[in-house]
Amino acid sequence: MRTPLYTTIIRYIKVAPFPHATALTLLFVATTLYLEAHFLLNDGIPFYAIVLFILSALFGWGVILCQADAFSRFREFKRIKAIFSRRGFNPRILKLVSTSRCQRDAALLAAKETGCKHLAATYFKKMGYRWYHIIPDAIVENPMHFFNPVFLRTTFLPRKDTLTE
Repeated sequence: MRTPLYTTIIRYIKVAPFPHATALTLLFVATTLYLEAHFLLNDGIPFYAIVLFILSALFGWGVILCQADAFSRFREFKRIKAIFSRRGFNPRILKLVSTSRCQRDAALLAAKETGCKHLAATYFKKMGYRWYHIIPDAIVENPMHFFNPVFLRTTFLPRKDTLTE
């Protein structure tokens, strides 16, 4: 039996609320900059218009990156849910996804849908994570780690073998 499309869309939004909120904010900024650049271009101020067009494009890339992150979290959610459905709750799986708020959100939704949300929430709480721990652990330790190819690959392009049973 297939899941209705609206259920999948709601689940997709719930899996990664922070990337979606960030994407909406960046989309608003990019659109505003684009419209302002268009008005400046029509008023005969091309230099500032070009600068704003470039900034708009950069914010547009931010939207794409946020959606790539959200899609990665959705894939992790489906994978974790399948593992919990087959094998039951396993804290070893949660340890692999505990370093990022987005990953924890995906894992908590998967745990909720398989009936073990309390166990997952307790596990993350015992690890010291609270609602305000938003930035990934690796970025907190070293902000330049964001530009590490391994971090970017695991964030935006999760492999199927990232989580093992």
